[in-house]
Amino acid sequence: MRPTMKDVAAAAGVALKTVSRVVNGEPGVHPATAERVRAAIDRLGYSRNESARVLRTGMTATIGLVIEDVADPFYAGLSRAVEDVVIDHGCLLLSGSSGEQPGRERELVETFCARRVDGLIVVPAGDDHAYLRGELEAGTPVVFADRPPEPGIEVDTVLADNAGGAEQAVRHLLTHGHHRIAFLGDDPAIYTAARRLAGYRRALGGLFDPRLVAMRPPSLDDVRADLRRMLALDAPPTAVFTGNGRLTVTALRALEGRRLALVGFDDFELADLLRPGVSVVAQDPAWMGRVAAELLFRRLRGDGGPPEHVELPVRLIPRGSGELPPT
Repeated sequence: MRPTMKDVAAAAGVALKTVSRVVNGEPGVHPATAERVRAAIDRLGYSRNESARVLRTGMTATIGLVIEDVADPFYAGLSRAVEDVVIDHGCLLLSGSSGEQPGRERELVETFCARRVDGLIVVPAGDDHAYLRGELEAGTPVVFADRPPEPGIEVDTVLADNAGGAEQAVRHLLTHGHHRIAFLGDDPAIYTAARRLAGYRRALGGLFDPRLVAMRPPSLDDVRADLRRMLALDAPPTAVFTGNGRLTVTALRALEGRRLALVGFDDFELADLLRPGVSVVAQDPAWMGRVAAELLFRRLRGDGGPPEHVELPVRLIPRGSGELPPT
């Protein structure tokens, strides 16, 4: 038989309420008595009945996290930071990847809600979030990270300065003498890709040439074909701005030693060890994850203020590739 609180109380020689206070971390128990209770817990192998706690408090001590791809280094960093905050609050994290599929995003959110998670952090794949209205009306706090929800869904949101970072990258290339700057971006339906395109266009102004833009999910063959087409123009690009870390790595492979200046959005492992080092606009996924998680727990503690919209700054890291002169 699994030991109960009554067994622990009998073994420690204390009241049942005392055991409950120790198990649930409540104040009002003398340190020596609490130590005696913990010793009895260890000796008997007692573990808290989570189902009973849920019935008593209405809380499951679980948080749901939906990201785009757990294998992506950016989302891995965000996820780890969320998990650290969740653990610090004595909770459990349930997470899943949407794979940029809106249907999968909704399926994960609904699965987590069916398991009665206390709150949700969502990196959205789609732009239809009407399915969340019932949960929001029921009081489930939701924070969107990296990308905003559809208009009309009023929740806390944590974003990076995507347009400003892209503008900063392109202006950096302009100051190093480049006027023909290609942009390799992700699917334009993705919020971050669209905002980075906007920053790219804003920085170029009258120099913008739509022939130097290619936007689609990254693959080596596609990126190689896009660069080949651009380099065959009468006025080919002398520099490239890539819209995310995966595109940067793919572009480096596709360039096959061609000496084009390059700045990528998102830092990536070993970028500083290449020759030349890869210049990047770096955002901080761990910072984004921490801010999103702390916002969520603030709501869980009862903060009923208006939704917060946080935009985190990014920074340019020059390492050599973005400082190459035109050839």
